[in-house]
Amino acid sequence: MSIVKLIDENEVPFCKLISIISKGQAVYLKHHLEDYGINPTQLYLLFELSEQCNTNQEAISKRFNINKGSVARSFQKLEDKGMVVRQIDENNRRQNKLILTEKGKKTLNETEKILQDWEDNVLDDEDQVDRELLKKALKKIAIKSIELNQGECNG
Repeated sequence: MSIVKLIDENEVPFCKLISIISKGQAVYLKHHLEDYGINPTQLYLLFELSEQCNTNQEAISKRFNINKGSVARSFQKLEDKGMVVRQIDENNRRQNKLILTEKGKKTLNETEKILQDWEDNVLDDEDQVDRELLKKALKKIAIKSIELNQGECNG
């Protein structure tokens, strides 16, 4: 029996559906990002840098709930590809600020279409899904999930 039929015929827990969506997107992105030499995690890190200027690895590690070593390795690969540079933070010389280069910005602009194509394919017009309502609900869930995990880690 196919996974599609199992999902359609059974009551599937909410968290399992989120996992299926997340893994499906990761597989899609991995395939479509090969030409750019980056993986889905690195793409999300580029997005984070574009939204949070002059941030550092530790802040990103906390925000994404990814261990510092993984973030450091991902940024090292992006730095090796010329997509980010590190600059010493003048306010805290022990930390480096991460800055998106022109190549990183170009890669980000080109790969945004890949994300949009995935979204357009999974949320086709026939589904009658209100994208804005779905996005609003998912944002609330994401925030609550982050807050819950922060409480667990800090408590």
